[in-house]
Amino acid sequence: MTKNVGGIDRALRITVGLVLIALAATGTVGWWGWLGLVPLATGAIGWCPPYALLGLSTCKAPAASS
Repeated sequence: MTKNVGGIDRALRITVGLVLIALAATGTVGWWGWLGLVPLATGAIGWCPPYALLGLSTCKAPAASS
C-alpha cells in the first residue's frame, strides 16, 4: 500500500473521525457517528481505498532524483 493521503488531509480525517466518535459516544448523534472510525483509520494509516481506485493522491510528489 502506497500512502495516498497527505499531511493536511490526514489531520482533517483524524480530527473529523475523533469528533464524530466523541459525539456518538456521548449520545449527541445517532449510531452513524461511529462511522467516524473510517476517516480516523484512513488518516492513521495514510491510505484511502477510494483514492487508490480513482488514482488520486494528496501526498506531495516525491523529489526527482538527478
